[in-house]
Amino acid sequence: MPGRDGTPVEAAVLVPIVMRSEGLTVLLTQRTAHLNDHAGQVSFPGGRVEASDIDVQATALRETEEETGLSREFVECLGGLPRYVTGTGFAVSPITALVRLGFELNPDTFEVAEIFEVPLSFLTDPANYRFHRAELADGRIRQYYSVPWKQFFIWGATASMLLGMCQILSEAGE
Repeated sequence: MPGRDGTPVEAAVLVPIVMRSEGLTVLLTQRTAHLNDHAGQVSFPGGRVEASDIDVQATALRETEEETGLSREFVECLGGLPRYVTGTGFAVSPITALVRLGFELNPDTFEVAEIFEVPLSFLTDPANYRFHRAELADGRIRQYYSVPWKQFFIWGATASMLLGMCQILSEAGE
């Protein structure tokens, strides 16, 4: 884990599936460019587990509300996806949730540059994912997935978690 020593930092994210009349979408954020961790990247709302959080679901809900203004009264948590350990030293617990309409967003402009939605049908099509392999300056090989959507480049941990959800949904439908 370049730049981080010791055990991974525990974190949780919400995978908010919005129930739109035209179909289900997944709400994502683009982080602001000045942040220390994952600046400018597309991500799920979420963050570090705090001592006051009773569990990772509480973390995901708290962080989502802080970052996007999405009130938990519109959110119904469904369950978790497999924990994901990033190359940057985070152990992320993704929590899937349905989001009822009627919510309003009020992004924290310090952390969130933009909030957008991607159709779930797009994200559950494996043909939309790309695999990348790059050699780093120190000779290590970095491998990651991406799922580009319009002007947004969704990659790394977020794309991997989405692809994992896609695979789980595909297996459930068999």
